Amino acid sequence: MAGSSRKKSDNPSGAGAGAGSLPADFDLETLYGAVGGRDEAEEEDELIIVPPVRLLPREELAAAALGVPLLSAAIRLARWITPFRPVDEWGELGSELETQAAMDLDLVPEDGDADVALGKVAAAWALAVDLELIRVGDADPASGEGEGEVARPGAELEVLERGDTDSVLEAWETAASIVAGTAVEAEIDLGVEPPAEAAAKDPDEETESEYAELEEAREETQGLLDDALQVLYETRAFAATEAEQTIPLGVLAALLVVPDGQEPDAEMLGDITSVMVTLDPMLQDLADIGMLEYRPIDPTLFAEGEGEGEEEEPGPDTAVPEVDAEQAARFGLARLTPLGVHGVRQWLLEDGYDAPLVGVHAQGDAAELLEGICGSANVLPEEEIREWLSGREPLLAATELLAAARGNDFVAPIRRMFCARALDHLGGPAEPSVRAVLADPELGGLATAWLTAQGATGLPELSPDVRLWNTIDTVAAHLIDSAEREQVFRELVVEVTGGRPSTALFAELWRVDHPYTTAVLDAIGEVHPDKATAKEARKAAYKARSKAGSQQQG
Repeated sequence: MAGSSRKKSDNPSGAGAGAGSLPADFDLETLYGAVGGRDEAEEEDELIIVPPVRLLPREELAAAALGVPLLSAAIRLARWITPFRPVDEWGELGSELETQAAMDLDLVPEDGDADVALGKVAAAWALAVDLELIRVGDADPASGEGEGEVARPGAELEVLERGDTDSVLEAWETAASIVAGTAVEAEIDLGVEPPAEAAAKDPDEETESEYAELEEAREETQGLLDDALQVLYETRAFAATEAEQTIPLGVLAALLVVPDGQEPDAEMLGDITSVMVTLDPMLQDLADIGMLEYRPIDPTLFAEGEGEGEEEEPGPDTAVPEVDAEQAARFGLARLTPLGVHGVRQWLLEDGYDAPLVGVHAQGDAAELLEGICGSANVLPEEEIREWLSGREPLLAATELLAAARGNDFVAPIRRMFCARALDHLGGPAEPSVRAVLADPELGGLATAWLTAQGATGLPELSPDVRLWNTIDTVAAHLIDSAEREQVFRELVVEVTGGRPSTALFAELWRVDHPYTTAVLDAIGEVHPDKATAKEARKAAYKARSKAGSQQQG
């Protein structure tokens, strides 16, 4: 796949960047490495992130591939020519044999449309030849093949008929690449009128210019298709239901045209329509090879538009007509199939992207789970946690998680935050393990907060030192997890500082021995809405910084 070319907003996404950044912290361009308008240094420094996805087992993917109508027709057509069939001077079956093949292979549609049937045969033939399921060569008179050229089953047909999973998927991946490339070539339309003086130009220069224009058009069209598939891939990664994974073609086009955070203007609306019209046949072709579930644009929409004539421009009080789901679907709907997710991921891997699978961090113990979640930029924490907890005994899982959450290193605060989220999934059965760490200086605050949220009463009061340390630790976790938006972080800061006079609180907080004390106080000073409190936080941060410097010198 070509590099992404989607538009980018100038507004940063997220409350801050840094270690522990999660997918929600990046805009669509960053997720897929759009490179427009950046110099080489920026390209080298930017982190390219592709969200993790789930794949069906390879055996199921292979079965789905063999069930794709176009690939299935190509395989059956290769069997049908056994032991050989004569071909014309262009290496084709000719109309008579194509008609016979359409009937024998049940490729004639219910309405009996001969053109559609012959189109299916032609597409299956082209794919079968490209995949070497069919080979065309000189006839062997000694074998009774007559003269001229004939088509015979190719060596790859026997491989596919054995049903080996890897071979089937490899053949389907090749077929998908062929179909995608053909779809792009079919959409290239330079639309360049030759200038009046073209006849006086050097023919070689004219040819070179046309070739350059052709390459530019090819790259632009390929980039558009790549971007569309990447959006669909991301949608499958983040959306839970089939309905949420399905994107209206107009929305898909808008995501490719309109910069993040902007409203489309009249020019952009025209570009959106143009992108929809360009993508529609290409997505239909990819649907034929099983990459997409696609409902194409209803062709009657164009006829309706032509018959309506010119409309008056809407005024400020003009009511916008409501469009129901069925009407919206007439403009096209797209969704990657499980095969499509596999195919796009293979293309991303071939282009050097890190395209992980969900569950990659859930294969080891609790320490590996939490370290993986905290240390990877392209990770879905909740998915990894659910995967890890699946089939584990709750009490033992909670004990292991809490042990892995200990530590006073720079990643420990967010490790404890994800531990708490994992405990939320376990619920009540985890309570004995959590109660066992109430006296732990690093876990006592987490345990008290979690048990309180579970409705527990009569818990021992935290010591002042543990309470203050936990305050810094909690804010630090949200500071590291830059997926947290500024408003959420601001609300937390107000919550942890709102119950006591700020002077007294900060007089204690700056003394806390925690690796994030200074950073937390700095952050409070930046975002707290109360100016006096923010000032006290900045003063405390200065003291904490001075203390840290003195300790390093000592």
